[in-house]
Amino acid sequence: MVTSQRVEHAPATGRPYFLWWTDLSEAAFSQRLSDPDITVRAYWLGALLREANTRDVWRYTTPATIRAHWPHVVRHLGRTRAMWAWLLRIDPEDQAWPPSTVA
Repeated sequence: MVTSQRVEHAPATGRPYFLWWTDLSEAAFSQRLSDPDITVRAYWLGALLREANTRDVWRYTTPATIRAHWPHVVRHLGRTRAMWAWLLRIDPEDQAWPPSTVA
């Protein structure tokens, strides 16, 4: 569910506001979200969920994608873990960190 709304960028760098700690363009960020390595995808998806405004998340991903990657993403969510689990109706057993098993 990708929307046509634009995400704010830092004026000098052209990077999305939620990538405040790194010099990464929106195009490079999008490439990382589709990286063949699940650990790379999970890290950047977690960063998106943790740092972006909730309404901006849907410009880059879908609820189905987050659910499919949840076992790998959950470690990167920090204090936002419970909110995303609630929003996506993820089973409380799957919210625990560290997980007992990772798919």
